Amino acid sequence: MFSGSMVALVTPLDEAGEVDYAGLASLVEYHIAAGTDAIVAVGTTGESATLTVDEHVKVVLKTLEFANGRIPVIAGTGANATHEAITFSKLFSGTGVAACLSVTPYYNKPTQEGLYQHYKAIAEATELPQILYNVPGRTAVDMLPETVARLARIDNIVGIKDATGDLARVQKTRELCGEDFIQLSGDDATGLDFVAAGGHGVISVTANVAAEDMATMFKLALSGQIDAAREINERLMPLHKTLFVESNPIPVKWAAHQLGLINHGQLRLPLTELSESAQPAVTAALKDAKVLP
Repeated sequence: MFSGSMVALVTPLDEAGEVDYAGLASLVEYHIAAGTDAIVAVGTTGESATLTVDEHVKVVLKTLEFANGRIPVIAGTGANATHEAITFSKLFSGTGVAACLSVTPYYNKPTQEGLYQHYKAIAEATELPQILYNVPGRTAVDMLPETVARLARIDNIVGIKDATGDLARVQKTRELCGEDFIQLSGDDATGLDFVAAGGHGVISVTANVAAEDMATMFKLALSGQIDAAREINERLMPLHKTLFVESNPIPVKWAAHQLGLINHGQLRLPLTELSESAQPAVTAALKDAKVLP
């Protein structure tokens, strides 16, 4: 259902901090032209934590409108309150959204049973396919493969975005969940190795600024041309790492602005613009990756 290079799309903001919908339309066209396999709208990279509910819904619906059926759109619907995640999932029912991506609840640190009940409740409240998202570095909770396996038995829970960087989990999850359960990396630095180990693709931050390279790399990898894919990945590796020199999406929005992909690198508080001390490192990574001349 989902494979290849999928972008965790940034949400462009104007100088006043309002959503720049013209800029969003341009980003959608950029990814379609580059061969990106799917767009995740208003995931955590899309600043879901600081958009209002109305903005969140409108950005997803506008992304669908701009895509016009040419590329699948996955809606970010995660929340640390189960009722809120259910509300988002229901709001996108019947809109054309291909799936929902739901991050593990953050801050409140549920148990493994709490995680199971959280996702089970969401899945039972909607017919939309659900993709789990495990990113313990940001949420302070790690959803274990055994919990994923319990959830995989629910019909519309179809896959997981795993940002642990633990490649051993790919085989473990496949053994527990079966080959049809979709495994997507959420860690660009290990994304190619994730696919080489049996994963299906990546939901990528790097793809925001190197969309064509990422699309080509994962097409090669999924067709068995791992060596050719590794050549691209080695060139992109400084970018994979440097885009996290400060909290995501601070560096990638600054980089996208430098490349002219968005009109402003604006973020909403408590996130602030990339520090002057970090800017040379991001510029160097863009040049090393041959993204910036």
